[in-house]
Amino acid sequence: MKLKRSKEWWLAKADAEGDVVVAAGALAFDPAPELESSSISRLAFGRFVNLMRRRLSLSVEAFADRAALDVSEVLSIEDDLQYTPRPRTIYQLSQTLNVPQERLLVLAGLAAANDTGLGEEAVRFAARSESVERLSKEEQAALEAFIAVLSQTGSTEAREKPDP
Repeated sequence: MKLKRSKEWWLAKADAEGDVVVAAGALAFDPAPELESSSISRLAFGRFVNLMRRRLSLSVEAFADRAALDVSEVLSIEDDLQYTPRPRTIYQLSQTLNVPQERLLVLAGLAAANDTGLGEEAVRFAARSESVERLSKEEQAALEAFIAVLSQTGSTEAREKPDP
């Protein structure tokens, strides 16, 4: 049997469907709506990646190398609430950290959760995972060095700008 449909018929059917994303397998989740909970979830995602990296005693560079990611991407995941990782990144992290990819997709804001349990737990985790410990000697030295650079840059820019 051979179907005879015109090009216009097929285009009309495609237009009637609208913009629909088709996915299969592990990535076949409904896209997550952009809600306030998404930023909380991303905060929890970033802190989770940070704590897991630190638990492995890896620097950002070493962790990025192990996960086959760019250093800038790891930094964005850990520090930027507006950053949305790619599905490949989630896959790499799930393999490196040995956690389910599906749950990481939800936590990263790339998929909608079917239950509220993960969202509620993400809020609790984000609230409890904020560090309150004093800076280590290495962190203090890095901070002081960076403050020195910021101070030099700020004073140079101030001298270069003419007064209005």
